[in-house]
Amino acid sequence: MNKTDLIERLAEKHSLSKAEAGRVLETLLDTIVAQVKKGDAVTIPGFGSFKLHARAARNGVNPSTGAKIKIAAAKLPKFTPGATFKAAVDAKAAARKAAKAPAAKPAKAAKKAAAKPVVKAAKPAAKPAKKAAAKKK
Repeated sequence: MNKTDLIERLAEKHSLSKAEAGRVLETLLDTIVAQVKKGDAVTIPGFGSFKLHARAARNGVNPSTGAKIKIAAAKLPKFTPGATFKAAVDAKAAARKAAKAPAAKPAKAAKKAAAKPVVKAAKPAAKPAKKAAAKKK
């Protein structure tokens, strides 16, 4: 699917003209780009989030000559898909994660219980037993 197909789908689904749907899509994309460019994150619950990712400068190698080169630092957009989006794309992985989640919670509870010190009522110190020495004569 490309941008034109998406505009057609929006127009069809919401009874808009293609021009109106195109303007709506352009506004959405421009807003996301502007906010990420400023350094703000754009989060759409269930779909995902767009963030600015800074990549540090590093050394590299030119594959054709083998010469060492410096690669400059860069700021790049990064998209992280949301849980609903991931589940829609890979239902089997979502099912595995859901099956693991209930099993993981009791294990965490057991770890927390084991980590907490058990405080018991202090017992009085035991007195040494007196032995009756019976002497035989």
